[in-house]
Amino acid sequence: MGLAERQANAQLEMSELRQEMRQLTTRVDTLTDNVDRVLARSAILDDVLLELRDSHEQHQRNFEEHQRTTNAAL
Repeated sequence: MGLAERQANAQLEMSELRQEMRQLTTRVDTLTDNVDRVLARSAILDDVLLELRDSHEQHQRNFEEHQRTTNAAL
């Protein structure tokens, strides 16, 4: 194999590597976007769960107070 052929093969390999790097970069960017979206949704769901828990606790207190006043009236 002559020098010119080795250089041509090296150029071809470099070209293929550049293409693979571009594809990998795209995949990493997509993965990063997906992770960012999942984390944002998780934060929103955490807030919703806290609000639901607070609401449930308030309803529970209201129910208990209603029971006390109903029992006292009876």
